[in-house]
Amino acid sequence: MSEIKKIDANSLYALLVREVENDSVQELDSKLYNNIAEFLGNLKNQDYDGAESKIKDSLVKMITEMTSLLLKIRIEKATGLEEIDYSNLLDEERFILDSEDELRQRKETILSATLNGRLKLLETVANNHRSRTIVVRFLKPIDQIVGTDLQTYGPFEAEDVATLPFENARALIAKKVAVKISWED
Repeated sequence: MSEIKKIDANSLYALLVREVENDSVQELDSKLYNNIAEFLGNLKNQDYDGAESKIKDSLVKMITEMTSLLLKIRIEKATGLEEIDYSNLLDEERFILDSEDELRQRKETILSATLNGRLKLLETVANNHRSRTIVVRFLKPIDQIVGTDLQTYGPFEAEDVATLPFENARALIAKKVAVKISWED
């Protein structure tokens, strides 16, 4: 495995070139994305003036673009095969592909249930989806509301966090009264 303790523009460029030049997903340091995040975080927190500030901004942009390209290439390579090759993927990349696999499975479930007349399965999926909840953070104050589950929620102030029925949360998000919070935030 390529041992990378710290990342910089040159080492990231070398990894990107190696990835582009090979047909298979290359083996990388398991902490690569953490190292990039740390490098960018430190770089962004440095205060510069004038030309130095412009150089820093250009370096941040270059690292961002190289990282985006590296991730895109690695995901495309892994999914370009008949079956996904997880062997050299990093955990963060597997996280992305797991959601794509879940999406594919959901599509297959709905299509299969529809084509095979499985009404109960379709009803169950729809009911489960409608009854799910979403965690939101309020951007503005809002009076008490009655949820689609007929429970009362609120009132809420800006920055309050609450778990609401899906339909209510979606409506508040659309009105820009709240934003969805996920565990990744």
